[in-house]
Amino acid sequence: MIRPQWEWALDDAEGRRLSEPVTPVFTAQYDAEQWLGEHWRELAAAGAVRARLLHDGTQAAPAVELRVA
Repeated sequence: MIRPQWEWALDDAEGRRLSEPVTPVFTAQYDAEQWLGEHWRELAAAGAVRARLLHDGTQAAPAVELRVA
């Protein structure tokens, strides 16, 4: 059985994909979104300014800005 894969691609301020930090791979979109909601501040502190949700390698939703107000 092939399971769907959901993961976050993290971008810097210039739009380049960051190789670190690495995000987990999820089998459900809900789990991926919940994880981002719990960890976005840490990701922003590590230099990520944008997160893109990928489903099996294809962007599945608009990018999420990671900004601390």
